[in-house]
Amino acid sequence: MSKESECTVRKARPEDAAQVASLLAELGYPDNDVDDVRRRLAAWARETAGVVFVAEADAQVVGAVAVAAFPYLERRGRCGRIVALVVAADRRGQGIGRRLVEAAEEAAGSLGCVTMEVTSARTRTESHAFYRNIGYQEWSDRSARYLKDLRFGA
Repeated sequence: MSKESECTVRKARPEDAAQVASLLAELGYPDNDVDDVRRRLAAWARETAGVVFVAEADAQVVGAVAVAAFPYLERRGRCGRIVALVVAADRRGQGIGRRLVEAAEEAAGSLGCVTMEVTSARTRTESHAFYRNIGYQEWSDRSARYLKDLRFGA
């Protein structure tokens, strides 16, 4: 049996918080308190326009993906957005990321999404290759991404 076939994908639960916090640290976000992650997972569980999935293997959470859907104004349908995707470093290359993205795409489709997008830091070149390999096209030559922190005084 391959390691990929031993992995199951399911909706995240608040009790996954410690393992998800550890994965977020691997993704480059080390300042995630487990209680905060637990609260966020509970909020995502109530979210009607998004979902968080985890990949589980050997009774451990080894990956996570969050997807949100929002309606277009300029055309019909909605856009799905992968908000976060991470697979434990020692489990990468086993098809877990692909399975998580497939779950996210299926969920987005059920939410009426006609497209799916994901952003990735320029330094994550392995991630870029992964996304291209599963059918995503880079659009950075056609659009720019701008971000503004809305926490005043932050």
